[in-house]
Amino acid sequence: MKKVLVLINPKSGVSGPFRYIMAIQNVWDNGEYDIFYQFSRSAEDGIEKVRRAIDQGVTTVLVVGGDGMVNTIGCELVGSDVRLGVMPAGSGNGFARHFKIPMQPGPAAEALFSGQTARIDVGKVNDRMFFVTCSLAWDGALVETFEKYPFRGLVPYVLAGAQQLLEYRAQPFHIEMDGEEFKMKHPLIFTIANLSQFGSDFLVAPDAKADDGNLELVAIETKDMPMVLTQVHRFIEKTFHQHPLVCNHHFKKMTVHRENNSPLQIDGEIYNTTNDVTIEVIPSALNVIIPKCNA
Repeated sequence: MKKVLVLINPKSGVSGPFRYIMAIQNVWDNGEYDIFYQFSRSAEDGIEKVRRAIDQGVTTVLVVGGDGMVNTIGCELVGSDVRLGVMPAGSGNGFARHFKIPMQPGPAAEALFSGQTARIDVGKVNDRMFFVTCSLAWDGALVETFEKYPFRGLVPYVLAGAQQLLEYRAQPFHIEMDGEEFKMKHPLIFTIANLSQFGSDFLVAPDAKADDGNLELVAIETKDMPMVLTQVHRFIEKTFHQHPLVCNHHFKKMTVHRENNSPLQIDGEIYNTTNDVTIEVIPSALNVIIPKCNA
């Protein structure tokens, strides 16, 4: 029998983990799989449990959690043949939404059970991997404010963004991208996307592909942001990244020098690093389960 670890963030989900356990049990417990359930009490605890499961021959890890947990566990599976399946139970669920994994436990369990295995690219920023997005400017700093809110969801994310608009001080970025050098004077948005969205259906890179061997830069200078926002129809039509004032490039490797150090956003979590940041793609590095509609 194929071994499946279901690793659950007990704090995720509106009504607790029981709905997810029952949904998985109802669909996956059919004699083909040997399923066992564990709770991830912390990032360190989850990592240790996944490592033990891999040593014991697990072939699939189903994560019940948000993008932060997907990042923590996914990093342990990069380069292996173990499959990662995501049962979305976070506040944004950018990973699951990109692959059109249903937000409800029952349909999500069914979509993963009948889904197909695919290898996707992984982003790497200095020594840390990411699967959804990495942000270096205001779009990264707002996560530090967001994490201070006692509740999750779109509303505190918007509030954190508004607060950071008042507090964030843009700075010059010196960039080398696939051998080409250029400078942005005061970028307000500077996001590198492996997948299409931050979460909560907030698309940042609508054209991003998970398996094309590239990452995607979406950046906007502070002075240009008001003009970009005036064209609301572009956000509705998912073409804002094609605006002439939006810097939008596919790339494989980029280095960024910032005059002052500031935190980054990596898959919805804050990450402290150096002034100099290197971002690159690791092609076909992670095995994931995706619904057949994406195959």
